[in-house]
Amino acid sequence: MLKSLLGQTAEARAEAFLVKQGLAPVARNWRCRFGEIDLIMQDGATRVFVEVRLRSRSDFGGAAASVTLAKQRKLLAAARQYLSGLQTLPPCRFDVVALDGSSAPDWIKNAFDDVA
Repeated sequence: MLKSLLGQTAEARAEAFLVKQGLAPVARNWRCRFGEIDLIMQDGATRVFVEVRLRSRSDFGGAAASVTLAKQRKLLAAARQYLSGLQTLPPCRFDVVALDGSSAPDWIKNAFDDVA
């Protein structure tokens, strides 16, 4: 329960940060059979799929390093499922918002592309 509360808090913090950067929220915790997309945002004409990562320690590379190739593949599959429900395909990108402890969010735009 504490873990999910921490995750929800991190996602809310990331969303608020992105809104301040000019992005508009579309969905939070969008789920399908392939997994979950933490945040779906709109940045101008671009649909942005955001993975939010929180780590209190950086012993293993920190929050950004925890978005593994396997996680990227799951996000891509979920994003494809999400996009299949739209009439028109918008330009898309995958971002990561990494939260390490109490420091400012680290926003990594275009964190990864279509992964094999």
